[in-house]
Amino acid sequence: MIGENWVRGFDKPAHWRRWFLLFWAATAAYMLYYKWNAIHWFALSDTDDNLRFAQVRALLDGQGWYDLRQHRIDPPNGISVHWSRLVDLPIAGLMLILRPILGWQDAARWSCAIAPMLALGAGLYGMMLTARRLVDRWAFLLAGAILVCANTTMLMWMPLRIDHHGWQLASLIVTVAGMADRRKLRGGLTAGLATAFSLTIGLELLPYLAVAGALIVLWWVIEQDQADRLRGYGLSLAAGAAFGYAVFASYDNRQLLCDALTPVYLSTLLVTGGLAVAFGSLPFRQRWLRILAALVGGAAICGGFALAFPQCLGRPENLSPELYKLWFSHIKEAKPLYQHGWRIAFPTLTLSVIGVLGSAWAFWRARGTDKAIPWALVALLSLFSALLLFWQTRAGPGSQMLGTIGATALGWHMLRWTLVHRNLLVRVFGSVAVFLFVSGSFAGIIVQNIPQQRPAYRKRVDAANRRCPTLPALRPIGALPPATILTFIDLGPRLIATTRHSAIAGPYHRNGGDILDIQHSFRATDPEVAHEVMRRHGASLLLICPGLSESTVYGSEAPKGFYVQLVKGQIPKWLAPVTLPKDSPYRLWRRID
Repeated sequence: MIGENWVRGFDKPAHWRRWFLLFWAATAAYMLYYKWNAIHWFALSDTDDNLRFAQVRALLDGQGWYDLRQHRIDPPNGISVHWSRLVDLPIAGLMLILRPILGWQDAARWSCAIAPMLALGAGLYGMMLTARRLVDRWAFLLAGAILVCANTTMLMWMPLRIDHHGWQLASLIVTVAGMADRRKLRGGLTAGLATAFSLTIGLELLPYLAVAGALIVLWWVIEQDQADRLRGYGLSLAAGAAFGYAVFASYDNRQLLCDALTPVYLSTLLVTGGLAVAFGSLPFRQRWLRILAALVGGAAICGGFALAFPQCLGRPENLSPELYKLWFSHIKEAKPLYQHGWRIAFPTLTLSVIGVLGSAWAFWRARGTDKAIPWALVALLSLFSALLLFWQTRAGPGSQMLGTIGATALGWHMLRWTLVHRNLLVRVFGSVAVFLFVSGSFAGIIVQNIPQQRPAYRKRVDAANRRCPTLPALRPIGALPPATILTFIDLGPRLIATTRHSAIAGPYHRNGGDILDIQHSFRATDPEVAHEVMRRHGASLLLICPGLSESTVYGSEAPKGFYVQLVKGQIPKWLAPVTLPKDSPYRLWRRID
């Protein structure tokens, strides 16, 4: 056993939690230091982070709790946002606490920097708890170390990453921790509450959570004594979903929509939870009865959903073919992993594959013990998450996080050998090599050390992506009187987060009509299309940042379109230039009729 004298103190739950707190604090401190410059410049790099900040600020400025419309995108009515207020709470709470101490601007910076650290703590705790329950009671530090090497996962917990994905990842690993809990009722309650928490935030992890729920049912089918786990899962799932809907569902989400916790999914979760409680309470002692009950229950849930909500059988975004072609198909994270270059695919997939192999190996070693089925469930969930990468790259964070469990099992077994080896070189370099392998870090090292030839146009795009969203670049625009601006879709959230201006559209599927207005404006060969859109939306300014990623789509797919005309200096008479500093990456015009 590895350093038994050293780790004996971890045996008590209070002791290992102290080590967890130390690990979390050290990791958070390093991440805050690493992102210090970005925090200073309030570099909310993702569109969703910017919209989340705008949403929290609107709440603090008096917007209604259940009114989640963003009124500064397509004003005055605004756009419907499918999120909930749940993730707004820690950000808003931190801002209220810090504002009297630091002032408004620094309170905003540090609230957005610190809030993701709370989600990181929940995720680390769930991972370490899962490792203690499945691998070894002293394997939690290895699990934490591997997790912080999961690059795509950690990106969701970086300072300023205030979007909801970090909290959803934390809820997913807590769900797995509940599945691994030997105390069946407590484990079921934990898994159900974590599932309801995630779905209250959003439906992004619904495929993972549905599979996790099905695996809990499968465990009950195999072993009748798992009835308490199933009953606890159903009870907390239904109660948690009902509470989440009552407290956090917006006015818009009370319609029969398919992209959030609306009455569509609330009713489905209530039925699912009720059936789970019923099945866990009835004396189905024969396995064939449990199989029949699971099949009938599953058919009832799926069939009822299909009959009651046929509009939700397709994509939850309910995109029109034109909207999908012109906009959604160009979103990188929505593309399969194999459509990305190997520099993205290789490090993203490595830890996921290692995790699948490790969990399968752990199941094989655990057969005949009480850990066999939990490991089988983890292996199946890890495999499912890895396969999701071939559907959408955005599955990467969840896949790497789940892969960490199997990687920990594999690494723990290998380190037990290297760390006690008689040869010093094996103890040191062998242990380092094992960690680099099981954590998937070797993939990132390989990518970083193979030179990449980037074409000149790619360098221009990278430069524009770095400069355009910065506060110094936006400051001259923000100094102008508030106006509605026709600009790139992806620039809209940053504009409303850092200036007093409004935008016509943002990258959110519920405002599909506004997105198409922007697409048509920049793609059309006739400038009057953009002229009409600006008039209809009351926009008085037109703003572009040449080279920004979105602009490359207009340039490549509409080489004679309005955007290309603007870049070439072919300006219609109804636009007058607005003077900006010479070093500004932007070009701005005012509509004069």
